[in-house]
Amino acid sequence: MSKLAITSETLRIDIPKTLGEQVPPMSVGCKIQEENLMKHRHAMLAKLLAILMAFALVAAACGDDDDDAGPQEEPAAETGDSAETPEPEEEAAPEPEEEAAPEPEPEPEPEQAAPDASDASMATTQMAATEEQPKLLDITSGAGSSGLDITFGEQGPFLDQILAGSGQIDVLGALHGSFPPLARENALANLADLLDDLSADRSFAPSMVSAGLLGSEDNLAFIPWAQATYIMGANKQALDYVPGGVDIDNMSWDDLADWCQALLEGEGTPLCGLPRAGLFHRFLEGYMWPSYTGGMVSQFRSSGAEQMMEYLRDDLAPTLHPESLNWDFMQEPLLSGEVWVAFDHVARIAGAFNEDPDTFVAFPTPSGPEGRGFMPVIVGLGIPADAPNPDAAAAAIEYLTRPEVQGQVLAQLSFFPVVEGVDTSDLPTGVAIEAEAVEKLLNSPDGIPALLPVGLGERGGEINQIFRNAYDRIVDGGEDIATVLNEEGNALQALLNETGAPCWDPDPASDGPCVVEPAG
Repeated sequence: MSKLAITSETLRIDIPKTLGEQVPPMSVGCKIQEENLMKHRHAMLAKLLAILMAFALVAAACGDDDDDAGPQEEPAAETGDSAETPEPEEEAAPEPEEEAAPEPEPEPEPEQAAPDASDASMATTQMAATEEQPKLLDITSGAGSSGLDITFGEQGPFLDQILAGSGQIDVLGALHGSFPPLARENALANLADLLDDLSADRSFAPSMVSAGLLGSEDNLAFIPWAQATYIMGANKQALDYVPGGVDIDNMSWDDLADWCQALLEGEGTPLCGLPRAGLFHRFLEGYMWPSYTGGMVSQFRSSGAEQMMEYLRDDLAPTLHPESLNWDFMQEPLLSGEVWVAFDHVARIAGAFNEDPDTFVAFPTPSGPEGRGFMPVIVGLGIPADAPNPDAAAAAIEYLTRPEVQGQVLAQLSFFPVVEGVDTSDLPTGVAIEAEAVEKLLNSPDGIPALLPVGLGERGGEINQIFRNAYDRIVDGGEDIATVLNEEGNALQALLNETGAPCWDPDPASDGPCVVEPAG
């Protein structure tokens, strides 16, 4: 390997110890071996540059003898033949550092697939009528990869499955009153965090969220899904028989009976109808009892309840179409012309307004001596504590509460939204007619909201039958009003005691089971 040698003989510089010290003689020998100059071209570039810089320093120090460096030392005598200058051992050139291989970038963790709502198994007691099921399935066909997996059924079996810990239901869609028995057994997940997540891009009606707390401060049993109520519908031909001075938007139950009587006399046939085979128990629980007594359970056998039964038996019932016993949806008899005036759930009367909006009008339910009793129907979505796919369940709830999906439910099923931002500008005409009537009802100054029975669990059907029994025995069977109300009131109290169900609106809150007050 070519080299450039700089030895102690060819370069010697003595540095004074201090600035004040006499500078000793300095002798500089500048000898460069010729053979080394001829071999330097193969040295590494970095080494050559370093040596050339050193050489430049040496050259600067090797000037003429009159250089002001001071007198020079005598050169040292050589011994023998020309003394050879020992060559220093060749300094090994540093091995070129191998460039470190770049550390491989860590492989990104595979993204977890977003929960698929289609993996959730949903059970619902609502929108479950034969004509409603295909509509809900169509609306939810866009959820997840293949639409929601929905089972339609009754409340009792679904609650039994959840309470038994079957681990087969991911989402429960049910009425507000279905959730307290599950919450008491800690059979529901707390959905407060899910509500926070959903509220990032949608706003829920505060009253609906409050209902989902079931009286607790922070344990949310269900996310609101939909709301509904009951209204009146009439063929416009019936308006000619409205008693003078009566406004159908602000009429009393007495006014309704007078109107139905006028229709009977004017047309020669009864033209008013009720869904005796349908949700007739809601007519009694949420409309008649609150309007005449101010309560539902506590005043079941009160004097106001006796007055109400007299009205139903003597004034209204004689004007009702006899086929009312067989009707579960009032939209069909309205469309067929069998009745001209009817009461029913918004979803079960909507067909008349949708199919023939120019023929029918919608209006709020009448009021009684205590006010305008009405039943706001709150539908919730809960996740059982043992749901096998809770993340998919949350995705399903996210889908069902989107404003655009809520709008489809309103347009096709007449269940009203629980979130803001629903576009109502292009609703079917019939739904718009209903919406106007519902708004008037909800804003009525004398309104008495009566919640669906709460806390009875799978025995909820028993309270419905008690109210029906009272009507059937008195109105159809002609039994004594006070006797029947007392007997059925006792059955009602036994049910409340056995289930431990506290009072619900419009009855005042209770610490223990709700109490049916004595007659009088």
